[in-house]
Amino acid sequence: MKIALYMKKILSGFYLSIKRFPLTIAFSASTALVLILISETVSKDNLLKRVAMIFALGIPVSLCIKLCLEKIDERNIYKTIIYYLSGILLLIVYYFLFLKTMDMLPITRYIAVSASLYLAFLFIPYLLKREQFEMYIIVVFTSFFVTMIYSIVLYSGLSAILFTIDKLLGIRILGKIYYYTWLFVIFIFFLLYFLSQIPDNNEKIITKSYPKLLRILILYIIMPLLTTYTIILYIYFGKIAVTAQWPVGIVSHLVLWYSIIVTIVLFFITPIKSENSWSSIFLKLSPKIILPPIIMMFISIGIRINAYGVTERRYFVAILGIWLFFIMIYLSFTKRPENIIIPTTLSIVILISVFGPQSSYEISKMSQNSRFEKILIKNEMIKDDKIQSKPNVSQNDKYEISNILDYFEKNHSLNDVKHIPKGFKLDDMSSVFGFPFMLENYGSPMEQFNFVRNDSKKYIDITGYDYFFDVKNLSNDSNMSSSYLIASYNYDTSIIKIIYKGNEIYTKNLNSFVQNLIDKYGVSSKGNSLSSEEMTLIEENEKVKVKFIFSNIFGNRSEGTNAKGFDFYMLVKIKK
Repeated sequence: MKIALYMKKILSGFYLSIKRFPLTIAFSASTALVLILISETVSKDNLLKRVAMIFALGIPVSLCIKLCLEKIDERNIYKTIIYYLSGILLLIVYYFLFLKTMDMLPITRYIAVSASLYLAFLFIPYLLKREQFEMYIIVVFTSFFVTMIYSIVLYSGLSAILFTIDKLLGIRILGKIYYYTWLFVIFIFFLLYFLSQIPDNNEKIITKSYPKLLRILILYIIMPLLTTYTIILYIYFGKIAVTAQWPVGIVSHLVLWYSIIVTIVLFFITPIKSENSWSSIFLKLSPKIILPPIIMMFISIGIRINAYGVTERRYFVAILGIWLFFIMIYLSFTKRPENIIIPTTLSIVILISVFGPQSSYEISKMSQNSRFEKILIKNEMIKDDKIQSKPNVSQNDKYEISNILDYFEKNHSLNDVKHIPKGFKLDDMSSVFGFPFMLENYGSPMEQFNFVRNDSKKYIDITGYDYFFDVKNLSNDSNMSSSYLIASYNYDTSIIKIIYKGNEIYTKNLNSFVQNLIDKYGVSSKGNSLSSEEMTLIEENEKVKVKFIFSNIFGNRSEGTNAKGFDFYMLVKIKK
């Protein structure tokens, strides 16, 4: 009986969700349908993926519109339709203006816009309303995690049913059915149940409804851990001051994530600050204590930017750090701070970072172009606004120029680089700059290479050979034997050995073959496509004839050739 009442309550909640957020449910269902369509079709372009992304973006857009209508208590059906049509029009404009491709820039901008809209979904109901905002957010987050648990249990149960039907009843269940079930749970059940738990605009939330589990988690687990982490962080900074050695690669991330977690905790303990002296002390001291580590983070990221210029990642770290700094200043010196300023300002900062001339993309391109131009001017490689070939540039500057060009090709376009000729490609490095393309890898200068066999044959001719080996079966420092023949390959040294009847009859360091290819074709991390003949090595002595058929070779060259990976077949003929 209780189960029936509970199911009735859930279905009633689903009905209220559809009634309150009809367009949101429609966008969510459409997203699931397009994802299923993508799975069922083979498309060479990203049209359907972009459509799915727009439908998914329609979820927070429609939520924000509905909450705005509730906020202003708009009940006129015609005005409501106009609001929703305006939202749909904005989605169409976004699709054609900002989602033309699936490259880094449109994807990161899409993520940023989505995050900003979901933040707006959180604060819209409490704009200009001061009381109980924190409790409202706690209710929303609690509902989210409860819904997530229910969804996991539901999907696990449905998957178990499908698995049982497949294995016990003999009815074949395709693997994609499990994927479609997951889509149903996430885009239908999850959203319907979660939205049914969102408080109405006029619903009052009291502090007594603060979840006991969350209270224990924050007060007695997270806050002590953060306090310990703070002490360790200050000891670490003391060590830096004493040793005068600045580990620029780790400080920013250590402080950034620590500051974000502290901000979230400060937000959640506000409703119970008067009930617990520990939470009150933490709330007063933490914003002030966290300011010095944030300043250290600025120094760290500043050193990095000074050395390598601004990139999108460094921009996001810097702007998020600036936001955190001012939030902590606000919380430290305002007598009665309003926590709604945290999500509202963060939403604005996110949008600023991806739109306009001050966005991460424009600032990064400007910074990298400035670095590029300075290097060229220093080496006297610019004349009449054109690049002059100069082979004797220092090795470090070669790496810097290559890294900058690689950044533009991966994240933007080579057309955004100043001074290079129109239609320039990285393969043109030698003719334009006087030296080949090379990258700096993990702080160590290394030239990347990649050779790939371009062969349309679907078979391997083994005529005239006695044994066939695949490198995949030759584990590091182990061997695979056939009769009296043993073949071993060491992945670290790239040395292959053949032993026949206990005697070593052949040994070869494959790096020598790679060196010949590099001498002939140069290095390119983008990959050199070679013919089957060029990717084949045949050697023999008085005891054995060996044929290597390479499919792929990649690695780097610093002080010497070092192939990190070989994909090849080996044919062996024993001479009588």
